[in-house]
Amino acid sequence: MTVEGLPMAVPAADLPARVRIHEVGARDGLQNEKSTVPTEVKAEFVRRLADAGLTTIEATSFVHPKWVPQLADAEQLFPLVAGLKGVHLPVLVPNDRGLDRALALGARRVAVFASATESFAKANLNRTLDESLAVFDPVVRRARDEGLHVRGYVSMCFGDPWEGAVPVHQVVRVCKALRDMGCDELSLGDTIGVATPGHVLELLALLNEEGVPTNVIGVHFHDTYGQALANTYAALEHGVTTIDASAGGLGGCPYAKSATGNLATEDLVWMLRGLGIDTGIDLDRLVATSAWMAEQLGRPSPSRTVRALSHKEH
Repeated sequence: MTVEGLPMAVPAADLPARVRIHEVGARDGLQNEKSTVPTEVKAEFVRRLADAGLTTIEATSFVHPKWVPQLADAEQLFPLVAGLKGVHLPVLVPNDRGLDRALALGARRVAVFASATESFAKANLNRTLDESLAVFDPVVRRARDEGLHVRGYVSMCFGDPWEGAVPVHQVVRVCKALRDMGCDELSLGDTIGVATPGHVLELLALLNEEGVPTNVIGVHFHDTYGQALANTYAALEHGVTTIDASAGGLGGCPYAKSATGNLATEDLVWMLRGLGIDTGIDLDRLVATSAWMAEQLGRPSPSRTVRALSHKEH
């Protein structure tokens, strides 16, 4: 560790010079909290994340409040943060009604949430895999017609709690369907955290072979088995430059009970700093933000970097 509390930068060959972190803490990170987080606290969280240098912050989801009560305040929250300069604020839209709500508030980036498996499609969307893709098709096409940037999340890309290991060709089929609809970007989700680096590289290689370029792919790892950073490094080696992460390591998945938190943004930034990869993020401000959010939630941050740097400061 350096005197300043940052790792020594030792660049590795053939890795990207810069990475864009797609921050999901305010949406994915908070959506499963049992106690309602006040709207103003969520807005302040987004503002602090932006102040720390994050330029893509997923703000909320326009899903029906019955399914995700924590995000029932989407209409109230989005206007509180919409004016942040230089920050993209994607929102999740599950269907046409969700897109209507997002458009009414001026959202310019939206995301749909698909599954790579039948079991998760039924648990999460109450539809078969093909039925769920059929629902997303008009949503994505209309969003593109409105000039919006559209991200397609693909969950259970590496393993499913009901089906086990997921064949890579099955994942590629869903990814190609989302691209054919018009998704600008794909996020490959390791929803239950079972991926390992070889599996990551195999999926990325097959996507390229099937015509999905690396520059439209992001990765979204959970740390259930401690593999999130190793998997991220594998993706970097392949050339991926968009990494999803959650400030403080917040979040899980309501329909996959074995899923633990997302990759912590601070842990990711620490590794990227050590590799000499630019993110534009002020790690001290980010750590302070996650420590503040942990206080609001009444429990310590799961992020090892937040705990280490907070302890050092005190």
